[in-house]
Amino acid sequence: MTLHDLIRGADLPTRRHFLSRMAGSLLGVGAAGAFGPRALAQALAQDPQGPKTGPLVLGRATAKHVIYLFMRGGMSHIDTFDPKPGKETGGPTAAIPTRADGVLVGQYFPKLAEQMDKVCLVSSMSSKQGAHSQAQYLMRTSYEQRGTIQHPSLGAWCHHLAGRHNPTLPGHVIVGGGADVAGAGFFPPEFQPLPIGSAEDGLQNAALPSGVDEERFQRRLQRLGELDAAFAQRHQQRGVQAYSKAYQEAVALMRSSDLAAFDLDLESKAMQAAYGETPFGAGCLLARRLVEHGVRYVEVMSDGWDTHADNFDRLGDLTPAIDQGLAALLADLDARGLLHKTMVVLVSEFGRTPDIDQDQGRNHYPQAFTALLAGGGVRGGWRYGATDPEGRQVVTEPTSIQDLNATIAYACGLPVDHVLHSPSGRPFKVADKGIPVTSLFA
Repeated sequence: MTLHDLIRGADLPTRRHFLSRMAGSLLGVGAAGAFGPRALAQALAQDPQGPKTGPLVLGRATAKHVIYLFMRGGMSHIDTFDPKPGKETGGPTAAIPTRADGVLVGQYFPKLAEQMDKVCLVSSMSSKQGAHSQAQYLMRTSYEQRGTIQHPSLGAWCHHLAGRHNPTLPGHVIVGGGADVAGAGFFPPEFQPLPIGSAEDGLQNAALPSGVDEERFQRRLQRLGELDAAFAQRHQQRGVQAYSKAYQEAVALMRSSDLAAFDLDLESKAMQAAYGETPFGAGCLLARRLVEHGVRYVEVMSDGWDTHADNFDRLGDLTPAIDQGLAALLADLDARGLLHKTMVVLVSEFGRTPDIDQDQGRNHYPQAFTALLAGGGVRGGWRYGATDPEGRQVVTEPTSIQDLNATIAYACGLPVDHVLHSPSGRPFKVADKGIPVTSLFA
């Protein structure tokens, strides 16, 4: 039985049901940035720049959601999606054929190879930033890291410019990360992503504490509202307003039947097995559930890709979860009719050196690496751009990080030329000077 057959045969999740749980942890300081506007008009109404110009839907873009998979640490392009069979730089990694004619991938992805007809590999990525923190920041924001400003992530831009699909769910969720990555930046705090530490655990602390019933909880909310109103009257600031709004929206979320989106136990055992019972597989499954319930932008983090030593043994440990989770995600989205409106992105902050060192490792290498795109109108089953026969340099269709982010923004119908200003008055665009690669779209 193939992975595709397993997913099609698996039980669909139960219908949404009402969960009368409310969050203690979200009703506090950490919740202030988790929720945003209900529509584009409301988002822009909070922006002092005034109304946006330009269309929201461009060309052939069809993405309503983004699932952004980040391999933190620097994934080797040569051993994964840009193999170099027969070359010394290829090392012991074999290249295997895929469902896409002429497109080879590394031996570590046999399941994903069966889904490559849905995928475009952008093998001409290049950057000048080779330090982890700075490169990750650049990938997520399109801007160089500075001590004087915090730039919004691409997810925050998407949330701000396009709003939320579901009024009771956050517009942007990060699974397996959040505290140490770029978020809302200089945007208002309501555009901060909601972090989920573990997909298996879902949204934590979503029930009333022991001894607190509904009546008592309502009294607390009323008293809190009175205190907030008095404080807000004295301090009419955006942060104070965002804090009060977060309380209101957290209660709405906890009383919404869409809270079920965070509960993987509502998936059948067969479906969970199809994704793989790993943190990454569970993250991909949660991402699909969140997209189904209307979350616009979902990120899933995978750590451990800084393979300075024992690169090939490490890849043998790291890649099975990615292979199974991503292959299942693509097949599942396709089977449910969601792939055309969901762009799936897999990236890392840079590639790794073609030369293999004495410890059988590969080092940081921003000169050339690969990104994976699928869905959202992207034409599948091909490779865009190329590196030289040893994987050292980009030789066709050079693509910057800003170009990639502009392409994702374009797929989502965002106005890539629209300028927003930071509180200090500096102008910024969603992907800086990046130009969308429109030829990727069918």
